[in-house]
Amino acid sequence: MIYQGDGTTHDGLDRLPEPPPWRRFDSENGGRPHRGGLERALSYRPDPNVVKMVNVALHLRRPLLVTGKPGTGKSTLAYNVAHELGLGTVLDWPITSRATLQDGLYRYDAIGRLHETSLRQAAAPGAVTEAPDIGRYIRLGPLGTALLPRPRPRVLLIDELDKSDIDLPNDLLNVFEEGGYTIPELERLPEDQPVVHVMPAKGAERVPVDRGRVQCDAFPLVVITSNGEREFPPAFLRRCVRLVIEPPSPEQLAAIVEAHLGADARTASADLVREFLDRRERGDLATDQLLNAVYLCTTGSRPSEATLRELVTAILRPLGAAGPG
Repeated sequence: MIYQGDGTTHDGLDRLPEPPPWRRFDSENGGRPHRGGLERALSYRPDPNVVKMVNVALHLRRPLLVTGKPGTGKSTLAYNVAHELGLGTVLDWPITSRATLQDGLYRYDAIGRLHETSLRQAAAPGAVTEAPDIGRYIRLGPLGTALLPRPRPRVLLIDELDKSDIDLPNDLLNVFEEGGYTIPELERLPEDQPVVHVMPAKGAERVPVDRGRVQCDAFPLVVITSNGEREFPPAFLRRCVRLVIEPPSPEQLAAIVEAHLGADARTASADLVREFLDRRERGDLATDQLLNAVYLCTTGSRPSEATLRELVTAILRPLGAAGPG
């Protein structure tokens, strides 16, 4: 135990083992966990039906609506496809109850631009000052960036759409059908300003927008995840390729453990996998919970067997359970 709970200051943190691979953070990557990139992509093991339906979405240029229980790898699928096909960084749009189509497309900081205009006028009273470059005050959202014209598609992850306001799925329909959108603030600019360079969702290199219109050349691979907590409108569903991801089989779980923690962990975790499967029959469990339990059992610093058993039981508590598992 690192933390003793007796109020005495000590240097026990120096004995803390290395973190799990999916909880290693990288300051050069904006502080994000490694699992947001290559680690997450390489450790995913899709079943044949998942592979088939991804190909259907790619061929039809349609969004892929992925439904399944928490922890079945719905969002990780987007990272896996982006890595295998060399499609660059995944554009991630996590959905909340307040998310709107506007959030996904772009944001215009009109107040910031007005403030800079006022500062320029104050610095040079009476002089004719040019308005600040509007492109510096327009930031494209994940969906807006995914629809930029380019020869190869981007991968866009719209995560947990069932958390959204009731109108968002219908609002997305026209954008998906048209493969583009307009930015009215740029459409109204004078004729001598046809191209404006704006900020993308990720990165500092600005991208050109002509006459306020963004139109894709290659429709992005849009992976929309849902926990199945609500029904979507029929008009939305018929424009998506639908995929239900089933919980991993015993063989898949063993492969996932090996991909994350190595062959030794796979061998040592056989009993834990069986226990996980048994508990999953009685309540929802996520694969992440199994990985956490395996890591705790195979790391260098282990508590007593009795304490370890208590911790594993706590980690493998069914999702949504209020009391002990």
